[in-house]
Amino acid sequence: MQVVLTPMGLRMGGQRLPCAWGRGGVTRHKREGDGATPTGSHRVVGCLYRPDRMVAPVDWAVPIGPGDLWSDDPKAKDYNHMTRVPYAFSHERLSRADPMYDLVLVLDWNWPVAVPGRGSAIFVHRWRRPLAPTAGCLALSAPDLLRLTRALRPGDRILVPESLSKTL
Repeated sequence: MQVVLTPMGLRMGGQRLPCAWGRGGVTRHKREGDGATPTGSHRVVGCLYRPDRMVAPVDWAVPIGPGDLWSDDPKAKDYNHMTRVPYAFSHERLSRADPMYDLVLVLDWNWPVAVPGRGSAIFVHRWRRPLAPTAGCLALSAPDLLRLTRALRPGDRILVPESLSKTL
């Protein structure tokens, strides 16, 4: 299945799911920390979830816990990969106090071989509040994120058209 980002949200089959994207808009030239969502056809390569807050949403989901991190440090050998504490480089904690990462789809942006500085972790996750911009990820309401997750399989794609870099 292919899902397409439009100015009106994610289009999945005949459904439209309201969706937030990066505060830096949509770009063809993604850089670490720019807050932009990269254009392209991004494969779904993983699903992470908090087993203390929900049951596994799909059979291919991987549980995350307090020691799980995502490296966002271009100087680290495991840049743009999941890692664990202790960790001396810059990272994002996957197990958060808020529900934003209770369920996460991992896209293949700059992965599996990460180019330093090209940007890390383009996730599809729960939004902070409706349509609030992200740091570059895509974000949906909790019910829509669960619906999307259950509709997709590893290898399915989310398309962020280049034309959006001019309209968003």
